[in-house]
Amino acid sequence: QIAVRAGFLGFAFGCGLLLSAGRSAWRHFGWYMCSLSLFHYSEYLVTAINNPRSLSLDSFLLNHSFEYNLAALSSWVEFTLEKLLFPELKQITWLSTVGLLMVIFGDCLRKAAMLTAGSNFNHIVQNEKSETHTLVTSGVYGWFRHPSYVGWFYWSIGTQVLLCNPICVVGYALASWRFFRERIEEEEITLIHFFGEEYLEYKRKVPSGLPFIKGVKVEL
Repeated sequence: QIAVRAGFLGFAFGCGLLLSAGRSAWRHFGWYMCSLSLFHYSEYLVTAINNPRSLSLDSFLLNHSFEYNLAALSSWVEFTLEKLLFPELKQITWLSTVGLLMVIFGDCLRKAAMLTAGSNFNHIVQNEKSETHTLVTSGVYGWFRHPSYVGWFYWSIGTQVLLCNPICVVGYALASWRFFRERIEEEEITLIHFFGEEYLEYKRKVPSGLPFIKGVKVEL
């Protein structure tokens, strides 16, 4: 099953390259296919390097959630419909280039966060502290408290800027912001429980990295 998923992502990446190489109206969709398949494959690959004990089929994040799959489907439908109705909207190369740069930045930041955290990184919020669990504050964690979420946030919005999908740009931004706000609050409750004052001091010094998200409020 791992080989099937990896093969499927490789096939999608190859198709994306073929579309990207041409000058057709689907060129930017080829960029998107490459970005999407590379994101999911690298999630599994970096997890295999960092934390092989937590590795599973879910590490590809292909079945992240029903909402995630619905969002992807919605973006494909919007792109196709607008390409048929307003073909000139899908030929704004400078805008798609901005989206591609957002995607590259977001994915690189997320993978840097995963590599920096090492075995501390897990796709599932942990409720129990392991013996090897440490608070990581160096590297990209010195910039943001949640760099992997910051990267994913801008990556997801970037995919829709790349596709010139105005409706999904707004939808992805709002849905991603709400998801990460709730996820950060849930995770920070656990981190405060694990590390106490050490995490609270880190929280005071380093921002979450996401706009208007300060994390869980602590009553003094």
